[in-house]
Amino acid sequence: MRSPVEPAFAEERIQRGLDGAVERAVRETGASVGGLYLRPPGERVLWLTVLTGMPPEIAAPWMRVAPNDPMPVADAVRDGRLVWINGPEEMARRYPRPAVVLPYQFCLAAAPIVSGAAVHGGLVLMLPASHPPWLSRRERVRIRTACRAVGRLLGEAAAHGRPVRPGARPRLLVPPRAVPPAGEPAAAVEFVDRLPGGACALDLSGRITFVTPAAAGLLGVRAAGLVGRPPWEALPWMDVPEVEDAYRSALISREPVRFTALRPPDRWLSFELYPDASGISVRVSPAAEADSESPARRGRGAAATVPSRSAVLYHLMHLAVTLTETVSVQDVVDQAADQLMSAVNAEALALMTAEDGRLHIIGFRGYGPDLMARFDAVPLTTATPAVHVLNTGVPSFFSGFAELRRSYPEAVRLDDMASWAFLPLIASGRPVGTLVLAYARRRHFAPGERAVLTSLAGVVAQALDRARLFEAKRDLAHRLQAGLLPHSLPDVPGLRVSARYLPARRGMGVGGDFYDLIRIDATTVAAAIGDVQGHNVDAAALMGQVRTAVHAHATAGASPSQVLARTNRLLTDLDPGLFTSCVYLHLDLRRHRVRVASAGHPPPLLRRPDGRVEEVRVPRGLLLGIEPDVEYPAGVIGLPPGAVLALYTDGLVEAPGVDIERSTAVLAGHLARSDPHDLDAVADTLVACAATRGDDIALLLVSPGEAAG
Repeated sequence: MRSPVEPAFAEERIQRGLDGAVERAVRETGASVGGLYLRPPGERVLWLTVLTGMPPEIAAPWMRVAPNDPMPVADAVRDGRLVWINGPEEMARRYPRPAVVLPYQFCLAAAPIVSGAAVHGGLVLMLPASHPPWLSRRERVRIRTACRAVGRLLGEAAAHGRPVRPGARPRLLVPPRAVPPAGEPAAAVEFVDRLPGGACALDLSGRITFVTPAAAGLLGVRAAGLVGRPPWEALPWMDVPEVEDAYRSALISREPVRFTALRPPDRWLSFELYPDASGISVRVSPAAEADSESPARRGRGAAATVPSRSAVLYHLMHLAVTLTETVSVQDVVDQAADQLMSAVNAEALALMTAEDGRLHIIGFRGYGPDLMARFDAVPLTTATPAVHVLNTGVPSFFSGFAELRRSYPEAVRLDDMASWAFLPLIASGRPVGTLVLAYARRRHFAPGERAVLTSLAGVVAQALDRARLFEAKRDLAHRLQAGLLPHSLPDVPGLRVSARYLPARRGMGVGGDFYDLIRIDATTVAAAIGDVQGHNVDAAALMGQVRTAVHAHATAGASPSQVLARTNRLLTDLDPGLFTSCVYLHLDLRRHRVRVASAGHPPPLLRRPDGRVEEVRVPRGLLLGIEPDVEYPAGVIGLPPGAVLALYTDGLVEAPGVDIERSTAVLAGHLARSDPHDLDAVADTLVACAATRGDDIALLLVSPGEAAG
């Protein structure tokens, strides 16, 4: 019989095995950070389950990764392959979203974890900046070995009915600390105290674990008030993004980082960070006021040509939020120019996309139109940096024209700019264009800045790709609807008509409202107006079917009741899942009588020659497309010469929070006060008083003259 403690013991062994496999992969590849993502049974989302080398706060944006997220681990798991990122520029080019948050010097490997046919998750390793831009064969073998070990453990747990499930937060593995020989700690402290300046130590979470009296004196606080807290929490004047950013850069890149900060009121201090796998050693020393090129120093009075990371992140968030509201290519161009140029201190910008084998400029700012015209529509075979970036997806940076000329000998200087960044616009893994940023002052483009600029271009590219897709769909929908609605209304002697159609302001601007005027014979005219549920391509397509059916039955001589009944039968047979309201009428121009039938549609308004307006009350039958056998009784009204009959859809009177009877009364008042001799002016007045544009609006006005012969 199995002991009651065996399942718990087995789970503990599995957990130790997973932790050991991650630690071993980190140690054997020299990685600075390791993370294990697992996919719980029955779910598609990857959960960060084990983490080492980085505090969970930094990894918070990627605690959960969806299968289609633009993340290396998602691609590795979905495609079943190892994903290798050789530096921040490639990260920014391929995965702009995480690159913006982590614009540091590091490489990254992501590999899938499988067991048999089951895919359990992925392993992510972040390697320090000193790592070569490629993985050695030995490192690839070690990563595969670690993934196989994890896969075997997860497969074993699943086979025993005890699959490993991620917790709410990842399990943090703390690297073991070396134990110094007896008596060495005191000697080490004495050694540090003799050095000029002060020293302190941070753990991987950024908390101060040790501080010398000299460092505490320079910082202006007692040592007891520092230990156990991050410096940006213990010291209010260090609570600036640049300080925490320096810590993150040292932690992830495993390279020394230096910055200066102002201790109020007027004392500048220099901080040098030296990281390793267990934490960060910090040297603190006085700094002359002029001795700093760090963002913290530049942000307080010195001329800053490179924006601080906090400023870039602020502009990035603002740009990203703004771009979510854009629906057209011109919107994207305008917002990118407005937000991006100020974020990176650029003096000029140009956006280009490929079309028909040429690179077309779709927007620019800071350049003149004559100059842009010279570069517009250049063939994609031209040797220019913009074309090269589009074809390769690799950004190009030039600190001066001489540098640009070395790469492109035929280049001609046509502007007064000093430096240029040519950035690929990559969406859905493919280059769709080029973003050019130009600077009036010389710029060196440090690696971190290159990564940030490439990431910003990726955000613009995704918005641009969405806008182009939306415009293509909207154009298709408009052409579809234009083909379904009547191009013109028939010219009927003795009858004046006017019609309007306004699509909803949301969505693609296409909907299911329709109208029609059909000449039956010399003295009889049919009119119809209807509203298919929804305002999208499906609604527009069904609208075309309904209008065609109504037109066919009308020309075959069916009465209003028969037209609606037969159209209803067709829709129930088609079962489109959408319902339609409709008013259909026959107008006898000789007798000035109208026979009207309704399928759940708002009643028409009748303006009599004396200006009085009333609703045309006829029985409202069931909406079309619900039940197959429905009768639609018709009513008869008089329509004397000079009267105006207004048929409309509910978008003209319905709005959230608005009483429909009140808005219909308002519409009737506008109709009563209008001049019936100018139907086009009447139509414009009525659509202008619509309560809202949240739905499509169709309006058809008919007014008879003297009796036809």
